[in-house]
Amino acid sequence: MAPKNPKDSKTVMTDMVLPGETNPLNNLFGGELLARMDRAASIAARRHSRRITVTASVNHVAFNRNVPLGSVVTIEAALSRAFRTSMEVYIDVWMEDRFTGERSKANEAIYTFVAVDDTGKPTEVPEIIPETELEKERYAGALRRKQLSLVLAAKMKPQDATELKALFTS
Repeated sequence: MAPKNPKDSKTVMTDMVLPGETNPLNNLFGGELLARMDRAASIAARRHSRRITVTASVNHVAFNRNVPLGSVVTIEAALSRAFRTSMEVYIDVWMEDRFTGERSKANEAIYTFVAVDDTGKPTEVPEIIPETELEKERYAGALRRKQLSLVLAAKMKPQDATELKALFTS
């Protein structure tokens, strides 16, 4: 499979926070935001692989700022790296201030998706070629994050996690 550019799969979803999606403090429910991020990431993974994709893990979520009722929320999901059958999707959540229109980063997350065939069996996906500095940084970090996950799940021996070891040795 020919490698692809991460921009080819980028997904941008914009929506407004409505009353039925908020907690008693009139902020967006965390679970609602997780669902929105999962949908955007799923679309990005499917665009890249052109396969059915399933959420394998939510590797990182940072709820850095509350998202108040009435806010316009934009979720940007883009592949940071593709492995054999899995894809890491980096998600940035932006919030538009309802009074000033100023846009600021509110939250971020990293999800992992696996491409599957019609029977649910994992199937290979194309590689990506990062171009921008941010894409290159996220691409490099994806291998370290994957190795850490494998070590923590006892699916990789710590001594085999070369990218992680490189962080601590010169």
